[in-house]
Amino acid sequence: MILNVSGRCDIVAFYTPWFINRYKEGFVDVRNPIYPKLVSRIYFQDVDLIVFCTKKPHPIIPYLKEIKQPILFQITLTPYKEDIEPNVVNKKEILEDIKKISEILGKENVYVRYDPIFLSEKYNLEYHKKAFLKLCSELDGYVTHIIVSFIDDYKNVRKNMGVLRIKNFTHDDFKTIGLSFSHSASLHGMSIQTCSEYNTLEEYGFLVDDCVSRSLAKKITGKDYPKWKGRNNKYCGCARMVDIGVYNACNHLCKYCYANFDESKIEENINSHYPDSSLLIGYLGEDDEIKIRKS
Repeated sequence: MILNVSGRCDIVAFYTPWFINRYKEGFVDVRNPIYPKLVSRIYFQDVDLIVFCTKKPHPIIPYLKEIKQPILFQITLTPYKEDIEPNVVNKKEILEDIKKISEILGKENVYVRYDPIFLSEKYNLEYHKKAFLKLCSELDGYVTHIIVSFIDDYKNVRKNMGVLRIKNFTHDDFKTIGLSFSHSASLHGMSIQTCSEYNTLEEYGFLVDDCVSRSLAKKITGKDYPKWKGRNNKYCGCARMVDIGVYNACNHLCKYCYANFDESKIEENINSHYPDSSLLIGYLGEDDEIKIRKS
């Protein structure tokens, strides 16, 4: 089993004490997002690989050597400011933490995501070209692979159009990004790919691959994994993972986020988090149905 921690909210940034409590206790409970009374119980002894997805890796760093399973990091570092990412920490801190994790786990286990890319008058092509080159320069020797994707038409994106002020991509825009980003990555010894995109930018030197490919998962774990059918994207071919997060529970409050789509729930969920609970949000109820999830 591959554990995703997490695509639904940033557990590492805001809930690391809870995750470490669960890890030490040996299991974690996860509510089904569609059928909340159905709870999956996952024992860490059944976990072959942990994928940490985060914009703030710092809280988990002191505990990395305590985790026995192989670890992959997907760390998102974008060039946007507080108007777009209100509660994301200073980018210099994220850069330093990426370097620390690379030294602990090895650079082959740290993927950086420049994700999502959108264009506006403020965040235009030149802005992105300079920001991406600087990112590659800062991480030269610490990271070997970068993943990029383009903004999608999520509910939260539509709601925040007044702030985002998105301009549609043209063919020339994709070409400029493809050529520039490919050159910057190559210049600093990195490969680059898009994530779940129709425009793969392969013609400009991008790799065509998945974020956590089935071949990568097999290389690390020695096991075969089917495609992650739970992903609502026809271009995604990642290995099947089990996400232990909760939607509408991330306090980064990024304006483009797909996982925060109901602001009335975010504060409620955050206030209903208890580090001693087996669930990320709230406690188990008497009428909850617990099923042990196996690999």
